[in-house]
Amino acid sequence: MTEGFQDHFSARAAGYAAYRPSYPVALFRWLAESSPGRETAWDSGTGSGQAAVGLAPYFRQVVATDASASQLEHAKPAPGVEYRVAPAESSGLGDRSVDLVTVAQALHWFDRPRFFAEVNRVLRPGGLLACWMYNLMEVNAEFDRLVGHLYTDVVGPFWPGDRVFVDQGYRTIEFPGPELTPPTFEMTEQWSLHHLVGYLRTWSAVTRYLKEKGQDPVAMVEPELKAVWGDPDRTRTVRWPLALRVARPN
Repeated sequence: MTEGFQDHFSARAAGYAAYRPSYPVALFRWLAESSPGRETAWDSGTGSGQAAVGLAPYFRQVVATDASASQLEHAKPAPGVEYRVAPAESSGLGDRSVDLVTVAQALHWFDRPRFFAEVNRVLRPGGLLACWMYNLMEVNAEFDRLVGHLYTDVVGPFWPGDRVFVDQGYRTIEFPGPELTPPTFEMTEQWSLHHLVGYLRTWSAVTRYLKEKGQDPVAMVEPELKAVWGDPDRTRTVRWPLALRVARPN
């Protein structure tokens, strides 16, 4: 564990790997096409490697780092992907060695001034920094209302302070360098209620609530979720719009 690292996920690293949604192939294809080269990509705050694995078909090498060794223990192996324990602010990569830096659902946890300085150091001229995030899922109005109640009213006080940047869609974060206007992307999954409830239990605020109160907040709303969903084995379409910001820092 590195000094200053905000570790909200190691305790549920296995759940994170099993239940988090996958990013769309079109996102990685667009990033590769927009990069100045396809030699090396750095996925910072990789968690269990969802973004790193998505990048792998498009780059010769993907270096995927995370400050949490527990997260990396559950990362999915993929050809061309090298996992390393390292903080976002000190990657260990060489100067001007990277074509693309990506951060998926993690920028709000970083020391951003130090991270952006590291990005400037490792990116080749014309290289890209791409950061994206997603917030609440979309199923249908009634189900979304219940999930919103869990998010805001039940575990709301247990979200770490920097979570506000997710609620703001990363719009208030000052990015280095000129920005591109990317296409619109979204994640889509066909999930059963069992899988969706497993996903809700990966929320950092759920973990903090359980630790402090000794009670699972998801279980408190699960009967209502099931009443709206119906057969828990039935699959439904679940969507997450992505908020994506892309810059050329140098």
